[in-house]
Amino acid sequence: MIGQLEKNTQQHKRKKIIKIAVCFSCIVLFLLAAFDVRLKSVVYHIDSGKIHKTIQIALITDLHSCEYGKKQEELLKKIHQNKPAVILLGGDIFDDNIGNQHAIELLDGIAHKYPCYYVTGNHEYWSGKMDQIMKTLKSYSVSVLQGSTDVIEINGQKISISGIDDPESGQYKQLEQVGLDRDSQNFTILLTHRPSYIQSYREEGFDLVLAGHAHGGQWRLPFGQNGLYAPDEGWFPSYSGGEFDFPDCKMIVSRG
Repeated sequence: MIGQLEKNTQQHKRKKIIKIAVCFSCIVLFLLAAFDVRLKSVVYHIDSGKIHKTIQIALITDLHSCEYGKKQEELLKKIHQNKPAVILLGGDIFDDNIGNQHAIELLDGIAHKYPCYYVTGNHEYWSGKMDQIMKTLKSYSVSVLQGSTDVIEINGQKISISGIDDPESGQYKQLEQVGLDRDSQNFTILLTHRPSYIQSYREEGFDLVLAGHAHGGQWRLPFGQNGLYAPDEGWFPSYSGGEFDFPDCKMIVSRG
C-alpha cells in the first residue's frame, strides 16, 4: 500500500512538472510573438479609375531612428527590391530620445534615388530639434509638406500628394488648405501622421489617406489584427494598422 502511494505521488509530481513546463513554454512563445520586431513590409493594391498604369509607392513611418542592419541595409534592401516611384515619410522618422544617425543613414540610401516627401510626427516635435531636422531634410532635398500640395507625374499619370503637420505643431488649418488645393482630376493622396482624424480627412475628398503613429497598437496580442491599446484612440482602437475602406476613400495605416 505504501509503495503504491509513493508511486501515485511520483506520477502526480511528474504531471505537475509537465503542466508547468507546458505553461512556461506557452508563455515564452507568446512573448516571443508579442515582441517580434523583425522588419516586415506589407503590400497593398489600390485600384482607381484615375490610374491606368501601375505606380509603386513606398510608405515609411515611425522609424524612430531605429536600426535595421548596418547602415540600414535591411530596410534599404526592402525598399530597393520594390522599386518605388516615390517614397512617402509619414512622421516620426526621427526621435526625441534616440540620436539621428539611423534616420540619416536611411536618407543617405534613398534621397538621391527616389523623390521623397515628408510630414512631421509628434516625437519629432517633442525632441525640440525641429529646426535641425528641417535643415537635415533640406540638405537631402526631401520635400517637406506642411499644409502644401505637390503634383508629380509618374508613368504619364499625375498624382497629387498633400501633407499636413502633426497636431503638435499647433497648425490646425492645414487640412482645410490642402483640401482646397486638391485637384479632383488627379489621384489625390493625403500624407498625415495620425489616423484617428480620419473623419476630418474624409471631408476633404482625398482618394487615399496614408498615416502611421499607432504602431499596430502599443499593446497588442500576437497574431491579432488590431492592437489592444493605441495612442489617441485608447483601448480597442479601430485604426491601429492596415487597410480601411470607406465609401469615399481608402486609408492605409503603417505599423511603423
